[in-house]
Amino acid sequence: MATLRTKLALDRTTLAWIRTALTIASFGFGMVAFFRSREIESPGSDSAWLHHRAVRAGATLLVLGIVAMMLASISHWLSLRKLKRGEAPELWMWPLSVLLAILCAGLGLAGLWALFGR
Repeated sequence: MATLRTKLALDRTTLAWIRTALTIASFGFGMVAFFRSREIESPGSDSAWLHHRAVRAGATLLVLGIVAMMLASISHWLSLRKLKRGEAPELWMWPLSVLLAILCAGLGLAGLWALFGR
């Protein structure tokens, strides 16, 4: 029963990471769409510049979501493989949540630098 509970917990964790990755990616799509509509409503150099930056940031968020989903899948697969061999799953040196938080913070700082450092 303990192995079953562990497998179910791994499934729940992976599903949470899938939801997180999809949220990150959809936020990127939403950002691009919002600034595209702003550019259409009030064309100008500022709105074109914002739209260009939003496309870059949105693409970055999309890639970040894909990377998070791939890392979560790999982690899930490796943990299930260890369980099948009778070993205890290990936490990585850098947990996925910490790694993703550092990446998001870095992207946020880069975005602020791009907006206000021009």
